[in-house]
Amino acid sequence: MRRRFFVDRFDGTAATLGGETAHHLGRVLRAEPGQLYELSDGLSVWLARIERVRRDAIEFALLEQLPARETALRTMLLLAIVKFDRFEWALEKATELGVSEFIPLAADRSEKALVRAAPKRAQRWGKILLESAQQARRLRPPLLHPAARPSQVFADVGARHVVPILLSEHMEAPPIRAVLSGNVGAGAQTGPVVSAALAIGPEGGWTDDELAAARAAGFLEASLGANILRTETAVAAALAILNFALGA
Repeated sequence: MRRRFFVDRFDGTAATLGGETAHHLGRVLRAEPGQLYELSDGLSVWLARIERVRRDAIEFALLEQLPARETALRTMLLLAIVKFDRFEWALEKATELGVSEFIPLAADRSEKALVRAAPKRAQRWGKILLESAQQARRLRPPLLHPAARPSQVFADVGARHVVPILLSEHMEAPPIRAVLSGNVGAGAQTGPVVSAALAIGPEGGWTDDELAAARAAGFLEASLGANILRTETAVAAALAILNFALGA
């Protein structure tokens, strides 16, 4: 299976790949003229042949337009900031599982030092999303938003036309399968579900104020079971369930 790379645009029957990706392809993978790859500009996908390998860029000729497949389900992941190795693992796997937007949450129980350092990690996180999307052969990488407080994000998302799910450790929270297969709330979409928001808190859990803000915004509390999961485990498990239940 051919590898896929993202380019800024297609210029007629040609395209140019630059930056770190071009360096990786040219210097690490030792790309040569004549080799075939897939290129995407976020809207369409083309089979392309390398024409020239320059020091800082690789030039392609576009040969054939390919099907641009995209999942029907658009998922926003509202993810509390946790230790960066775990957070970045979650970003990578969530990208592979089709998340379309990420919003890091500066939750009350997120470590304050991590919240302060988050803006400096944004470039690295963007790179992780780009590389993971290329590996997964997606049409485009997910959108990364700046970190924000949960109450602000919950209110903004609650005003959208989405199915909002919040993972909760409360004993009375229903299983996520029941939430998704039953009544998904008065504010849910009619017809096939195409947009969902999934909020996952820090390992210390949500505070009462955060839970109240989520409920006020129409979020539906759901549980992944009796076991307490690490944040990154909850991300992978919940997204897999969403993709299955909502038809991605």
